Amino acid sequence: MPVKLKNLIFLGFWLLSYSLCFGKELFITREGTIEFFSSTLIEDIKAVNSQVSCVLNKTTGEFAFQVPIKGFAFKNALMQEHFNENYLESDLYPKSVFKGKIKDWKDLEISDKELDITVEGELTIHGVKRNIIESAKIWNAEDKIAGECKFDITVADYNIKIPRILRDNIAKIIEVSVSVSLKKK
Repeated sequence: MPVKLKNLIFLGFWLLSYSLCFGKELFITREGTIEFFSSTLIEDIKAVNSQVSCVLNKTTGEFAFQVPIKGFAFKNALMQEHFNENYLESDLYPKSVFKGKIKDWKDLEISDKELDITVEGELTIHGVKRNIIESAKIWNAEDKIAGECKFDITVADYNIKIPRILRDNIAKIIEVSVSVSLKKK
């Protein structure tokens, strides 16, 4: 079965399970964006992934992201190859997942103005799960719910090995930016 078809089937089951478990007030996207940036004295590395799936349960404030690792695009094809084969081992760990909730969801009033929120949950990268708590923003954008979050990850926390020869080229802490625009399901 082609990988793309497998991912679509998995996403379908994932969304169905969320709708059965959490009710009907779901907002989703399959076109969210995640960027990461590594800056060192030797070089800057940036990658963008616009294949991010996200579902938000507006009733409970619970949400989840799924990111296909091979969806990250680099300006340099060799960087992309090394990222997938050597660092993130995307054949072994094909996706990154975040499952969590927005703190104090019941007390929030979403409007067309950016609202500062706190998200907490479990982030899985490279097969390693870690609890995180981060600041983010959420707001109404026409008939959608938009959200943004910037945070840092430490490469070593997710058991990502950088070869000694390249340690000066890749930052130990990577800046991650997430942006989604969710529409009602």
